[in-house]
Amino acid sequence: MNRAWTFIINKQLSPEQLAAMKEAGNSFVQGWTAHEQKLSGGFDIFNDRIIIFKVNEEATAASGCSIDKLTRFIKQLETDFGIELMNRLLVAYKKDGKTEVAHSSNIKNLLADGELTENTPVYNTAISNQDELSNWEQPLKNTWLKKYL
Repeated sequence: MNRAWTFIINKQLSPEQLAAMKEAGNSFVQGWTAHEQKLSGGFDIFNDRIIIFKVNEEATAASGCSIDKLTRFIKQLETDFGIELMNRLLVAYKKDGKTEVAHSSNIKNLLADGELTENTPVYNTAISNQDELSNWEQPLKNTWLKKYL
């Protein structure tokens, strides 16, 4: 099974910042280990707004220590780039072909303003594996945000 972790970037980064982040992420994944065993993993930044880490657990399973290393790396990215990544109240959605980000406390207002509708594609960043990642784009009405409709 392939595990996956996602982190929403709370603000738009410059192309230079994104390039630096991609370099840092790829370097981290190259050295990522679990109990001194190299993990077969991947790193990507989806639409410049969502960081995705993957691990092929058929090769080597992610462990508590490897997840701790990932958490430390994410916190370092937050510091290095002046961003929030661990805020699980951020919502990523698709608008005009781009990925936009809003705080969940603003969803009701965005719906009232017509910025969001019940059919706006929302990314489920609570996924935990590759199967869920392949189907992570859902209409708002099919997500936990439906309570705001």
